[in-house]
Amino acid sequence: MKIGFIGLGIMGKPMVRNLLKGGYTVVVHNRSSAAVTELTGDGAIAGGSSSATAAQSDIILTMLPDGPDVEAAVLGPDGILEGAKSGAILVDMSSISPLVSQKISDACREKGVGFIDAPVSGGEPKAIDGTLTFMAGGDQATFDKVLPILQKMGSSVTLTGPVGAGNVTKLANQIMVACNIAAMGEALVLATRAGLQPEVVFNAVKGGLAGSTVLNAKAPMVIARNFKPGFRIELHEKDLRNALLAGESMKVSLPLTSLVQQMLISLMNEGKGALDHSAIVTFIERMAGIEVK
Repeated sequence: MKIGFIGLGIMGKPMVRNLLKGGYTVVVHNRSSAAVTELTGDGAIAGGSSSATAAQSDIILTMLPDGPDVEAAVLGPDGILEGAKSGAILVDMSSISPLVSQKISDACREKGVGFIDAPVSGGEPKAIDGTLTFMAGGDQATFDKVLPILQKMGSSVTLTGPVGAGNVTKLANQIMVACNIAAMGEALVLATRAGLQPEVVFNAVKGGLAGSTVLNAKAPMVIARNFKPGFRIELHEKDLRNALLAGESMKVSLPLTSLVQQMLISLMNEGKGALDHSAIVTFIERMAGIEVK
């Protein structure tokens, strides 16, 4: 089985490497040729374009920033559906609007191509070690065909419902993560202002009910002032924007999501959009006039 992989960013590159380690033949394409050159050195095959990559592949995987990027790669000129053969399967691992996933699924169906939306959670560290969490949407038969491939890149792969369900689940995940980071920031800023050592506070609470994967991953980064991106603020803002749009379409109020999204927009306006989303804490620090360190 030959796999096509389009989108070789922070997440895409290590995901391709795990597929190569798993014994798969992988054809790769990216807007930037540097990433393609890097991965061909690891054993991947250069695809040349989205269409050409799809033409050489049984399963096509996309890992792109947002819905318009996915639409362009799949539906646009020289896109995936121009090259994909009938019976191929497209798995979009991007975090996008569920409405866009359903639109792409309809276009794939007309071409005889299967479709799964399977956004991921875990950031760059879990992409590197192959322990990402996949939240998939689609039919059971198509999911079963791609499951072994996803398991080479993730430790948890769950079919959550029909097409679009994967991205609804991912939006729910992103709401929880963003609000968790913001709450952690407020707590550590308060503790620091009170004269406590934030690392001591972190160690004191992490074993209790406040403990979480988010806390364990992000508090040490904040305390060390390490905002090297595993997941960028600008991408998390995009996810919260999609969550708010989905909420509006379903008449669901998301007040905390809206508040944190406004924090992210403010940080982007400060030029911090490329920082790790743990830098949400800097918004709270600026209001308090103190740094957690």
